Amino acid sequence: MLRRLHPDQPDSFAFTDANLAWAEGQITKYPEGRQASAIIPLLWRAQEQEGWLSKPAIETVADMLGLSYIRALEVATFYFMFQLQPVGKIAHIQVCGTTSCMICGAEDLVAVCKEKIAPEPHALSADGNFSWEEVECLGSCSNAPMAQIGKDYYEDLTAERMGEIIDELAAGKVPVPGPQNGRYAAEPLKGLTSLTDYDSGKTQYNASVQLAVDIGDTVKRIDGTEVPLVMPWQAKAANTPSQPSAKSAETAPTGEKPATLTEARAGRPDDLKKIKGVGPKLEKLLHSMGFFHFDQVAAWTEAEVAWVDENLEGFKGRVSRDNWVQQARDLAEDKAT
Repeated sequence: MLRRLHPDQPDSFAFTDANLAWAEGQITKYPEGRQASAIIPLLWRAQEQEGWLSKPAIETVADMLGLSYIRALEVATFYFMFQLQPVGKIAHIQVCGTTSCMICGAEDLVAVCKEKIAPEPHALSADGNFSWEEVECLGSCSNAPMAQIGKDYYEDLTAERMGEIIDELAAGKVPVPGPQNGRYAAEPLKGLTSLTDYDSGKTQYNASVQLAVDIGDTVKRIDGTEVPLVMPWQAKAANTPSQPSAKSAETAPTGEKPATLTEARAGRPDDLKKIKGVGPKLEKLLHSMGFFHFDQVAAWTEAEVAWVDENLEGFKGRVSRDNWVQQARDLAEDKAT
């Protein structure tokens, strides 16, 4: 299947403040120089915020990670979990159509979606509130047929119940996820027949459903305020004494620091993002180091390039790898890069 970006794109994308803090925290999971490894969680967060993955969102994530846009596009278009077209404002319904669900009535659920939402998958309903698609196995075979709506599973469905759920969502209600036939989890409908000593009975719903109910964010787009921001790996790193390698201990800092400015001339910095490989985050870092103009970068010597390469925290080696000096010379002369 050929996956393309949707022809109608928004003008821009920006993470909410809370989602931005979350995204920046995720980047710190990875070793220096390996920030690109965060691309899937960041693209996923962008999709959870907007419902789908737009071109500006993909490019925003690429800029945060110092990636060329094509690298981010390769990931976004490869994985089918990324929605490349607008989805329903209220909910996007994913009906499992693989063997267990198919045998137990998935085709009936699809028929309801076609009738109540749109005849074709990925098409928006007339009011723009819903969309649907059939997907591969979602791993809830013992509770077939089922569908994922938002972040949660709705299991043990019937065609009638699927229609009711869509109506409830349209009315502004959030149906409780999980089994829809009275089961607690995936045990026999009449109750446990073995391991009865482990019957929970401690919460109204099973753990997954109880969490969804407690947080209350089932079909809500994630804005980052739903749960506290926790990044335990940062505390672990802070409490671990650094052990410099013998090589780093013996090697003196390389290069020579270029001339810098305290601020942009006339208060008007050049758009350093025109240098391929420089995004908003890297441009901000360059400003903090005293570099605001193309002619500054264009004048760097080999020794100065080595110094900047070494001191670009999180982006080491980027200057020489992407040949910033030549790009800056062309930009300073209004040439295309």
